[in-house]
Amino acid sequence: MKLKIILLDFDGTLADTQQLITNTMLEVIDKLGLEKRTREQCATMIGLPLKQSFTDLIPMDEAVADKCVALYNEVFHQSNVPGAVPLFPKVLDTLYQLHQQGYILTIASSRSKFSLLQFVETFNLKDVISFVVSSNDVTHGKPHPEPALMTLAHFNIDPSESLVVGDTTYDIEMGQNAGSHTCGVTYGNGTQSQMENIHTEYIIDDFSRLLDVVRQLEA
Repeated sequence: MKLKIILLDFDGTLADTQQLITNTMLEVIDKLGLEKRTREQCATMIGLPLKQSFTDLIPMDEAVADKCVALYNEVFHQSNVPGAVPLFPKVLDTLYQLHQQGYILTIASSRSKFSLLQFVETFNLKDVISFVVSSNDVTHGKPHPEPALMTLAHFNIDPSESLVVGDTTYDIEMGQNAGSHTCGVTYGNGTQSQMENIHTEYIIDDFSRLLDVVRQLEA
């Protein structure tokens, strides 16, 4: 098999955004006087489209959900100061190595387009990331295959020639539903057992090990 493209999740896979995301969610819940939730409960929602992360977390109607999204974006923008979100270790070097080896690198994220492109700029990823799919680009977010299928259609690449990399079951299920190979990372918001339970093809605990996964797929 010839691997051509790697679809990367952002939050919890490339960048350590958990603290900022959960801080923001907790602040939104507090300011809107909603039912209290723990940081751990908020963290389990990471990877879902933003609106769904609130509606799955707390029973609410559409109007309240829309208020959550608007306030979240406002608070997140204020809190996302330089240095608030770091890349995970070895991410940048590994991405540049994969790019140099000729693989197409893309991002498929449940994050908004605006903040996602901001992060791509901040982390100097423009030279290696060829395509970005955000929550604003799709009708159905993860675990639906639409973000992956949109990416593959853009490059006219068969799912069998693609690898989805993510830290949550939502990422992996998106890849599986699209017919892609899958690789889960265990240093983000998901766990080894969660990845094993849904039969993730490859599981790594260090982003640089993605180079080994690629070699195995090419063998």
